[in-house]
Amino acid sequence: MQQLKATFAQIAPLTEATWQAVEALFRLKTLPKHDFFAQAGRLERQIGFVGQGVLRAFYRNGQGKDYNKTFFVPGDFVGAFSALVSGRPNQIYLQALTDCTIWVADYPRFTALFDTRPDLERLARRYAEWLFVEKEQREIELVLLNAEQRYHKFKATYPSLEQQIAQHHIASYLGVTPTHGLSYIAKKHQPR
Repeated sequence: MQQLKATFAQIAPLTEATWQAVEALFRLKTLPKHDFFAQAGRLERQIGFVGQGVLRAFYRNGQGKDYNKTFFVPGDFVGAFSALVSGRPNQIYLQALTDCTIWVADYPRFTALFDTRPDLERLARRYAEWLFVEKEQREIELVLLNAEQRYHKFKATYPSLEQQIAQHHIASYLGVTPTHGLSYIAKKHQPR
């Protein structure tokens, strides 16, 4: 819980009373490898904060092919944010790639605090702004960077992830094939 409090403090300061109200909403949950935090087609209600482990956010097309959008690592907030905000059925899957521990809260109860806790509403706005910038940056990278440049960006963003998750997940995130694209790029940049 201290990691969650520290992350909140980095985004925007909260009063102790606000922190106590927020802390009361979160419960520790274990999510085994391969289990889902959120699934497409459902009305989702939970947000989480990753304490340990790795999750992926992905879309699945009509032919059953997965496209990884992003990864969540310790210190990240996780949730089907578009569905939570819009109240519509979720369109993305959130799946544990390793065993995870996640601090989980009910999103409607969390946002209900905004009316009486302006410091929490400010924190949520700042986080939403940060998410928007990250999303836009990712879109720019997919269009303007080649596969090798995207691989370097991935390694800088997630320095130890390559040793924790399957290569096909990384390849999907980079938009390359696992056998030729990622293998070639990774071999090219191995220490000699």
